[in-house]
This record gives sequence, structure tokens and C-alpha cells, in this order.
Amino acid sequence: MSRTAQQIVSEARASVTEISVPDVAAGVAGAVIVDVREPAEFESGHLEGAINIPRGVLEFQVDAHPALGGATEPELAVRERPVVLYCRTGGRSALAARSLQDMGFKDVRSMAGGITAWQEAQLPVRLR
Repeated sequence: MSRTAQQIVSEARASVTEISVPDVAAGVAGAVIVDVREPAEFESGHLEGAINIPRGVLEFQVDAHPALGGATEPELAVRERPVVLYCRTGGRSALAARSLQDMGFKDVRSMAGGITAWQEAQLPVRLR
């Protein structure tokens, strides 16, 4: 049985922890903040301190895939460290959160509403 992209995202959202914008703004102790949007999206504005790992290469960045030069993202080297993921509206970050959970990360959260909700709350973004 085939599923639509929206159905897949809904399933991912049901299987991961979503965190609200105010909770992210208040801070998650020791968390790495990962923007899973594409580099051009990241450049247009991102959360302070966020690292950019596009959704399409996330798993390979974590596991040092040879196609990416065998480099591991150091911020994600410890799978017990809290991780907060976000994208534009929360779909890609939910998918990314599910993938990281499948890879053994213990404390992964997807920011509900993504950077769109962040900006609607009139919170600051950093431009590169």
C-alpha cells in the first residue's frame, strides 16, 4: 500500500517528541540545534547556534559515510546528547527525528511549526 508524503510525515510526527517554540527559546540544556533545511534556506535565517545538516544527508553525516569524505558531524558524535531539529514547518524535522531515533539517539525532538512558527513568535534569527 503506497502512502503520500503527508501520511509519512504524520506517522513520523506521531512517533517522535515535538517541542514547542517557547520551550526551544527557553533553552534545552546541552542540546545541539540542527537545522535540516537546505543550505540556501539556512542562509536566509536560522536559530542562533544552529548547525546546518540538510535532511538529505543527515544519516550520512552522523555515520561518516565515505561519499561525504568520511567526516562525522562532531556535535552528533554522542548519541545521548539532546538534539533539537527544525526545518521550515516541522515535516522534515519530524522525519529527521525519527531517523535519528532509529540510529540510537536517546533524546531527539522536532520543533513544532519549524522556523515559520519561530518567526511568527517574533523571535530572532541569525543571518549568515
